[in-house]
Amino acid sequence: MIRSDMPTVLEIEKCCYESPWSEEDFIRCLRQRNCIGMVIEHKDQVVGYMIYELHKSHIELLNIAVVKSLQCRGLGAAMVGKLRGKLSDERRCRILVDVWEHNLAAQLFFKSLGFVAHGFVRDRFDGGQDAIQFIYGKPMPKAKAGDDGKPFSDWKPDADDDGDMFA
Repeated sequence: MIRSDMPTVLEIEKCCYESPWSEEDFIRCLRQRNCIGMVIEHKDQVVGYMIYELHKSHIELLNIAVVKSLQCRGLGAAMVGKLRGKLSDERRCRILVDVWEHNLAAQLFFKSLGFVAHGFVRDRFDGGQDAIQFIYGKPMPKAKAGDDGKPFSDWKPDADDDGDMFA
């Protein structure tokens, strides 16, 4: 994605989402070192894009869209395929994406590509909208109770702990 793609990307964004990202949202995101924007072209025209972040253990897909007239023709799947190509067993082994809970089309799209619903994220989007987190690749490690990573059953008070948790 280059600066001259931005007007087209913004137009696609406005047509595809109820709460579209602003130009400032795109710029703020893309200025981060680990954030990458990619466009897909059809007949030399930008017809879709995706924004993703690279993390140590995973890739997080933040935004993806294809012009409505070309949806369901494999362009979105091709972009996600590019992300799959960046996965490895040793390092980044999964792709995460949060999907608005009412966006059934996106949920079905990601499910068709082998993503699995992993959890529910409250207040994920503007206006307090909730999301379903989808994962492709190796499952997330199980969350452990307690700040130190030990299950609660293994927890013991510190030596200087007076036992009053509510003081």
